[in-house]
Amino acid sequence: MDFNKLIARVKNILLTPKTEWPVIAAEPDSVAGLYKNYILILAAIPAVIAFLRYSVIGITIPIIGGTYKLGVGAGLTQMILTYVIGLAVAYLMMLIIDALAPSFGGQKDQTQALKSIAYAYTASWVASILTLIGGLGFLVLLVAGIYGIYLLYLGLPHTMKCPQDKAGGYAAVTIILAIVLSLILGLVLASVTGLNTVMSGAQSSYTPDKNSALVGALSAIGERAAEANKKMDDAKKSGDAQAQGRAAGEAVGSMLGAVLGGGATVEALAPDLLKPFVPETLAGMPRTSMEVSRNASIGIQVSNAKATYRNDKGEIELEITDTGGAKGFMALAGFAGIEEDKQTDHGYEKTYHQDGRMIHEEWNNGGNGEFTVILGDRFLVSVKGSGVANVDALKAAVAGLNLAGLEALKNQGVKKG
Repeated sequence: MDFNKLIARVKNILLTPKTEWPVIAAEPDSVAGLYKNYILILAAIPAVIAFLRYSVIGITIPIIGGTYKLGVGAGLTQMILTYVIGLAVAYLMMLIIDALAPSFGGQKDQTQALKSIAYAYTASWVASILTLIGGLGFLVLLVAGIYGIYLLYLGLPHTMKCPQDKAGGYAAVTIILAIVLSLILGLVLASVTGLNTVMSGAQSSYTPDKNSALVGALSAIGERAAEANKKMDDAKKSGDAQAQGRAAGEAVGSMLGAVLGGGATVEALAPDLLKPFVPETLAGMPRTSMEVSRNASIGIQVSNAKATYRNDKGEIELEITDTGGAKGFMALAGFAGIEEDKQTDHGYEKTYHQDGRMIHEEWNNGGNGEFTVILGDRFLVSVKGSGVANVDALKAAVAGLNLAGLEALKNQGVKKG
C-alpha cells in the first residue's frame, strides 16, 4: 500500500476532478485492487468516527443537556456493521452502474463501474471527519453528498464511456438507487443495533508513523489481496464457476479480516487476564462490584471488565475493554486524528492525543465527569466519577491503574496472517 499515493488520489479527485477522472479511467486496475488500495481504507473512516463519537466521546443531548453514550460492545457491533454495509453498498452500486451502462449509451465494465462509485463516494467519506464543526455536521454531509453527485456526473463519461449529454440522467438514476439501497441497508443496521447510524467526526492533523499499527494493517491488506488475486486467477483458469465464486468471497473476507484485526487474527483476552487490572480499591474507594466477560458479537471477540467503587463521598465506575478482533479499527482511529475542545457554562469536553494515546475527558459543574484513554490501539480504559472533586481526581484514578502492564498485552492472542 502506497499511502502517499492514496492521499494524492483523494486530494486530486476532490480538488481537480476534471483532470483526475481521465487518469483514473485509463489506469489498469481490478475490483480486488480497488477495494485493497482505496475502498477498504476510506470506507472505514465514517464507521470509526461513529464509534468514537457514540462510545468514547458521546453525543450531547440538546435542550435537556447531558451526554449520551452507547456501550462499547454495542458501539463496536454498530461500527463493524456500518463498515460492512458501506462495503456492500459500494459493491452493489458497482453492479447497478455496470448494468445501467447500455441504457445510457455506455460500455459495461465492472472495474470501471467500481471506480465510478468509489471515487464519487470519496467526498462523503472524507467529510465524515469534519462533522464536528459545531452544529454544521449535517450541512457538511449534505454538501459532500451533492459534490459526490457532481463527481459521478463528471466521471461517468470517462469510466463508462457514456455520451456527455446522457451523463446527467445516468448519474441521477444511480444516485436515486444508491439512496434507496442505503436506506434499506440502514434499516437492517438499525434493526440489529437498535440505532440509526449517525456519522460524526472531527478536525484532523494526525500523520501515522511508518511503523504504526495502521501501516501494518495496510501492508497486511496488500499481502492478503495478492494471495486472493492469485486464487481468483487460478479459479478463472479452471473455468469452474463455483470455484470462482468461492475465490471472490474468500478475497473480500480475507481483506475485510485484515482491516478489522489490523492485519491479524485476534483472540480477545480471557476474563481471568483482565481481572488483575481491576484493583480492590481505586482513588481510596473500595470496590463494591465487579463483572468480567468475553463474547463474540457478530464473530468479533471482545472482552470487558466493569467495576464500581464507592464510599460516603462519591462513586467511580471503571470499565476496561479489549476490542480484540476489531483492534484494526483502533489503528484507523488514530488516522482520523480527532482533536476536540468544547467549553460551555456547564463544563467542558476535550479529546486529544498524548504520548501516542487518544484521550477523552469531560467534566460538568454538577460534580460528574469521565476520563477515557485508548491503549496500544486495542484497549479502552474509562472511569466515570460522581461526587468527586474534579477531573484531576479521575485522571489520578486512571494513573493509579497498571496501564503499562495492560498495554504490554496488546499483542496477546494476535496471530499474524
